[in-house]
Amino acid sequence: MTKPLALVYYERLLPGSQLVNRLQDLGYRVQTIPEGALLIQTARNEGPLVVLVDLVTQKVNICGIIKEMKNDPDTGHIPIIGFAGQGNKQLHTEAVKAGASLVAFDNAVLPQLPQLLEQALVVE
Repeated sequence: MTKPLALVYYERLLPGSQLVNRLQDLGYRVQTIPEGALLIQTARNEGPLVVLVDLVTQKVNICGIIKEMKNDPDTGHIPIIGFAGQGNKQLHTEAVKAGASLVAFDNAVLPQLPQLLEQALVVE
């Protein structure tokens, strides 16, 4: 049986690399996305079960990418979990408005990852 695929985009080494390891521990195949601009096309091509994105970025407008993914008929169904520090509440709000399924604090995303995935993957 093929393991479910999770796409992960991050610019900050921590918690990004830890998140990749945790997903692998939970039985996911993980593909990291080196550039935010590649996220939508990769999601179209690979058909991931979930996408996790670091909301703290310098290179791309990640909320714009989330919105574009949610408006795309090929990727709109894919749950997106965003994460950022507690000091970035504005980013949390923007990500939810853009269409992120869930947004978590950096310090909670790793210990609560199984519950976050379960909640994000609930079919409405």
